Amino acid sequence: MTSVTPQPAKHKKARALKPSSRRPAKELCSECGLCDTYYIHYVKEACAFLNQQIADLETKAHGRSRNLDHPDDWYFGVNQKMITAKKINPIEGAQWTGIVSTIAMEMLKQGKVEGVVCVQNTKEDRFQPMPIIARTPEEVLAARVNKPTLSPNLSVLEQVEQSGMKRLLVIGVGCQIQALRSVQNELGLEKLYVLGTPCVDNVNREGLQKFLETTSRSPETVVHYEFMQDFRIHFKHEDGSIEKVPFFGLKTNQLKDVFASSCMSCFDYVNSLADLVVGYMGAPFGWQWILVRNDIGQELLDLVQDQLETQPVMSKGDRKQAVQQSIPAYDKGVTLPMWAAKMMGVVIEKIGPKGLEYARFSIDSHFTRNYLYLKRNHPEKLEAHVPEYAKRIVEQYKLPD
Repeated sequence: MTSVTPQPAKHKKARALKPSSRRPAKELCSECGLCDTYYIHYVKEACAFLNQQIADLETKAHGRSRNLDHPDDWYFGVNQKMITAKKINPIEGAQWTGIVSTIAMEMLKQGKVEGVVCVQNTKEDRFQPMPIIARTPEEVLAARVNKPTLSPNLSVLEQVEQSGMKRLLVIGVGCQIQALRSVQNELGLEKLYVLGTPCVDNVNREGLQKFLETTSRSPETVVHYEFMQDFRIHFKHEDGSIEKVPFFGLKTNQLKDVFASSCMSCFDYVNSLADLVVGYMGAPFGWQWILVRNDIGQELLDLVQDQLETQPVMSKGDRKQAVQQSIPAYDKGVTLPMWAAKMMGVVIEKIGPKGLEYARFSIDSHFTRNYLYLKRNHPEKLEAHVPEYAKRIVEQYKLPD
């Protein structure tokens, strides 16, 4: 009997792009890292900006796609439950209380996975992302705190396959996870866990510097920042102090072009394809928002349930008038004097949307902005690239031409 030599997977014949090479998605590339590996072989299918396929991948990952008759599905995607939570004993130096880091460390400690794809920073620059496959809890801990720049998380996928690793946890954002879901069957894994965070308005390193210098009183000492539910940007500085800048005081006329084109074309704010999503925008101030999308997500949450204080999600207020008024203001680059911005921030914090309604406010604001961006800059992509749930959201508002 003649033996047959197995043929290597087709993707192994592909070659990663050089860093200076133009990417297949061109200016819409989010630098997810896929094209830095031989998995570029699948880029036409896998790239979130070349082939929007959220509904199909939701069905594969969760057993169903969004129910378009249910507005909550438009906004939050497929989920089994939503809760708000915070760690009883927060991790020192974590951006929030450390739920994401704790889950990842427990997965390694309990032998559920052999590695965790996460992002540390380079020694030279606290904001320069450095994706790694963490094999120890200490390596995970060193990756705590969000990196607000485009990050090539998937650039380590070749290492995953070559290592022979069979059980893996990947932490990532929406565009990375769509590409990951598209190629996950090629990784040689027996079990993949996906822990996601919501993501919006990333920048490249130069754009981040411009944002910090335009917005913060001390850009060189910022450790991390976030757009928070109190309608202020919270900058944490090296000395532990928190600087708060009202959304409405942003120098929009100087910052409209700072965000990555990929982020201006994204409609997956809530990380639709992760098993478990941990963020903050659907929770009251000081809490984190957790979406369990499937049974694997529940398995991840169960690992740390006894370390969390939890409460049900809540929703209060009405976002729609605020969203409608913000659309032309952003479009025209309106910037308020700081005294007026602070006054408006105080008023909106008291009477504005909270909990899930704040999340809807944020999603509406970004989806309407992104729809306009795509319509004006890439009209040929508008119909295929905007998911049906996003179209339903945008249709609630009157947009400028």
